[in-house]
Amino acid sequence: MGNTFWPALGASLLAALVTAIGIYTIRRFEAWGRKYSIYFVCFAAGVLISVSFLHIIPKAFEMNAHAPAFLLLGFVLLHLFNRFVTAFVCERAPDSSYGIGLVPTLGIGFHSLIDGFVYSITFTVSVFTGVLAATGMVLHEFPEGIITYLLLLRGGFSEKTSLILAFIAASLTTPLGMLISYPYISRIDQPLLGSLLALSSGALVYVGATHLLPQAEKEHRKYSLLALGAGILVAVIIVLSK
Repeated sequence: MGNTFWPALGASLLAALVTAIGIYTIRRFEAWGRKYSIYFVCFAAGVLISVSFLHIIPKAFEMNAHAPAFLLLGFVLLHLFNRFVTAFVCERAPDSSYGIGLVPTLGIGFHSLIDGFVYSITFTVSVFTGVLAATGMVLHEFPEGIITYLLLLRGGFSEKTSLILAFIAASLTTPLGMLISYPYISRIDQPLLGSLLALSSGALVYVGATHLLPQAEKEHRKYSLLALGAGILVAVIIVLSK
């Protein structure tokens, strides 16, 4: 197991770096990002919903017979978190809608943490298996960083706060998940990982279906449907590359 620690850590750090580059890129060209952020919202909805239904949910169902219950639990928990944010945060700042940024960020952060678990597990099986998994997983890191930062901005957070929260949730959580899970990798069996994956997918479906798509429908931008289709296409590419 010791021989696979550094490759797994290296892959998780690479994922974090790619995400951070995405955050930096959109911050550097922020005016452009704000103008076209609704297209990133549509793109994100396409990616998150499609990856969940095409890969994460089937994989979770395969690994754990009780995964459907955890899928529902993940969806409901994020809904309850959204209700909490709306009741206790947004009402204190009525001119902003922090839930638009916080709820997706929570879902993305949890998913990125699970990504770190996946790196630990796949590299423990073999370096080759880990590299194959990493190749597909890193593909979504760059847009994930962009999406997280922009959603936080749209939720009313300051540029500095959005930068910090996006970096923590979308970038830092991946190597953190790898470091947390690696010492206990022998205890993380397939049913447990399946439960975690189902929780993650429930959260991601909630984010895509109840937060991102309604935002896109409100603005009715000319190429929003095309952006949604592009997100679905990228998700298909990610799934086929794994």
